[in-house]
Amino acid sequence: MKTKSSHLETLAIHAGQVPDPTTGAITVPIYLTSTYVQDGPGEHKGFEYSRTQNPTRQALEGNIAALEGGRYGLAFASGCAATTTIFHMLRSGDHVVAGDDLYGGTYRIFERVMKQMGIEVTYVDPINAGAFAEAIRPTTKLVWTETPTNPLLKICDIAAVAEICKKRNVWLAVDNTFLTPMLQRPLDLGATMVVHSTTKYLNGHADVVGGVVVTSDEEVHERLRFLQNAIGAVPGAMDSFLVLRGTKTLAVRMERHVQNAQLVAPWLEAHPAVEKVIYPGLKSHPQAALAAKQMRGPGGMISFVIKSAKRPALERAREMLRATQLFACAESLGGVESLIEHPAIMTHASIPPANRAKLGISDGLIRISVGIEHIDDILADLQQAFERADA
Repeated sequence: MKTKSSHLETLAIHAGQVPDPTTGAITVPIYLTSTYVQDGPGEHKGFEYSRTQNPTRQALEGNIAALEGGRYGLAFASGCAATTTIFHMLRSGDHVVAGDDLYGGTYRIFERVMKQMGIEVTYVDPINAGAFAEAIRPTTKLVWTETPTNPLLKICDIAAVAEICKKRNVWLAVDNTFLTPMLQRPLDLGATMVVHSTTKYLNGHADVVGGVVVTSDEEVHERLRFLQNAIGAVPGAMDSFLVLRGTKTLAVRMERHVQNAQLVAPWLEAHPAVEKVIYPGLKSHPQAALAAKQMRGPGGMISFVIKSAKRPALERAREMLRATQLFACAESLGGVESLIEHPAIMTHASIPPANRAKLGISDGLIRISVGIEHIDDILADLQQAFERADA
């Protein structure tokens, strides 16, 4: 990018990308190659093998790093691949403190992969910054949190936790998937690393799976860079191209996601079929003040609890998810289309029932990813689905 800019809307379109030097193509080409010809042994032009480097992936990494305000970006084949690669910086006997409300896949990695490798994990309520401080041990190497959390949309005070981690010489990784750098930049608040499932909002079109880690810490970058290459869980050139295409419209998409969600949330809160709505943009959210301070917008994710009326909450929730027509009943989030899912059955089924109950992931909890369709159609579909759930 020839023109320097600090505006995210501009960076989303230009950062990490220059016209193709051979043809002048304005869009970064899809470099579908596995290897690169060298003039002689070790005499290459910065690229030797596509697991190690690929120009399309490199453009994506630079683009997202710029959006997050970080020095280094590393792209991966999925959000879980990004997460797992971070965890591979740890050794047997190391300890992690994690927020207790996590994406089910992250919890599964902690419990069924990392613990078998000798990594200990303590879960704390991410609302309470002091809980992280109390849980840190001499062997603690990493604090992991989502904010807002999935699916209960708790807000973690990133700056407060970052200060705790800095004093204890502990890395802080923040999963920023729900908000994207358009609405929150954890590195600016002191985090060591920010993580995304690029499958979600960054790509935004439900046609690719990917992940990314951004950091400004040179030592962390070097370790992650080695692991990225050694483990090899990297995205292909086509996947990188698709995410890079998605980030170009990220600013305008996030604006519409937020606009629609800010209309859906109060509508749900006033609906007689709804017991509770969880959305950081509502005054009823217990951390609305922190959300307003830390975030540029409340995002496009809403969770709500359907009331038990003529039938049990689980049965009623099932019927509602079967009844939606515009909202697709599917896992994932952050696409242009509206999605609806049942965490206890779908995204968080790997969490034991007792843990789910303790956290508040009840049988009546429903999570929606509000798309960018016309708001009238979104509300009409929810209304007819509530009505059919009671039929």
